[in-house]
Amino acid sequence: MIEIGVFHNGASDLPVVRTSSGVAINDGNLAEVHESSQRGLIGQVRQGILADKLGFNYFFMTEHHFQPEGAEFSPNPLLAETAIAARTRQIRLGQAANIVTWWHPIRIAEQAAMLDVISNGRLEFGIGRGYQPREAEVFGWPFATIQDQERNRAYYQEAYEIIMKAWTQTSFSHHGQFFTIPPVFTRWNHQQTIAYFESGKAGRKLEEVLSIGSPDPYGGANPVMQSSTVLKELQVFPQPIQRPHPQMWEPLTTERSIKWAAERGLNGYFIVEPNSRLKKNVETFYQEAEKAGWPDRLGRGRLKYGWDAEKRRGVLTGRYIHMVLPGHDRERELKRYKEALEVQWDYYGPFGFASVLADADEEKLDPAKKVDPALLLKKEVALFGTPSEVTAQIMRIKESCGYEDFAFNAWFEKGGFQSKEIEDQMQYFAEEVTPLLARACGGQVQNPELGLDFEISH
Repeated sequence: MIEIGVFHNGASDLPVVRTSSGVAINDGNLAEVHESSQRGLIGQVRQGILADKLGFNYFFMTEHHFQPEGAEFSPNPLLAETAIAARTRQIRLGQAANIVTWWHPIRIAEQAAMLDVISNGRLEFGIGRGYQPREAEVFGWPFATIQDQERNRAYYQEAYEIIMKAWTQTSFSHHGQFFTIPPVFTRWNHQQTIAYFESGKAGRKLEEVLSIGSPDPYGGANPVMQSSTVLKELQVFPQPIQRPHPQMWEPLTTERSIKWAAERGLNGYFIVEPNSRLKKNVETFYQEAEKAGWPDRLGRGRLKYGWDAEKRRGVLTGRYIHMVLPGHDRERELKRYKEALEVQWDYYGPFGFASVLADADEEKLDPAKKVDPALLLKKEVALFGTPSEVTAQIMRIKESCGYEDFAFNAWFEKGGFQSKEIEDQMQYFAEEVTPLLARACGGQVQNPELGLDFEISH
């Protein structure tokens, strides 16, 4: 079986232009970039709703901020996907990823749970550490700076623990390296809280939640603070619909991150690795999952290799996709596609992502070297052509990596393309490619209808 999703990264719809230094950027002043981001946000919601209508299984978004250059825009995937959730019935809503080092873990646990409730259990919760200083140092400094990778990683792992507690425990406390929840100085001599936990119905005793203290002359006029009574536990609302919690995901690159995810039952997400490198990463994920005893949020044991459609567990991969629609000139479409890939990789390249493009038996590519779109096409990280050509390239991923079931995300949006053009690509893929993939994989999973009805009848 196959599950097919859509990945949306939020590239600008402004035309791509190459500067005198040979760098591709979007062609717009800052005011025009601001307007483009507004159109892009509406396009993301439209395309999420369209993906549901077209029968895609997943809609994944990223989290990125502050980019005038044109490659990425997605400041709050949970908020955008909540808008999608209210207008859809089947599609599952994922993130690749929410950068938890930029959030207070309780705040993001609440917002993600809200999406799960509003979607009636369709959240696929993705987490990541971040890597771009312009974003990370604004939101995460000094506690989760990427200038110190080990500190960032420690913060990330503690935030994960707190999110799990907030989702799975009706009342909890946390005492860690970065967080004490609730803080030990939190005064809370509130009569209603005391009455609730004295009622015998809460499931927690008063002394477990509050440390009752004596009157405090320095407490001020507020009655809640006129005592040395302090809060010992916190209750976070809402919790997700899915129990014990939604499936967790992590975009993976290094062997260390693959191991961490596999040991905790997280799904893996690989985006731009060539097939040989992806094959090696899938092998690592499954070896580590087996060593750890096949951890799974529902305790379902061994997974099918690559992807298990029944359990929605394993490793998903994605590829850029652009097809030649009927009546369109192939060479013109290829030229525009290459421009879009160039603006994307002129942004990614300086972060060292060229190394991810190396095949398993190949030395790392020079991270300072400009990534030619022709290389992305040659390595089949970017797919192009007719429906049959694109289908063949996608199936090569499944066959070369040894997937049993298969999970694949199509990356349609790209720099310089209007929302309507992206939607046309989605429509054409659903009509022409999806049936071919489903036939080759023994069928496509059909998501159950879970969406809630928010219409008001009079």
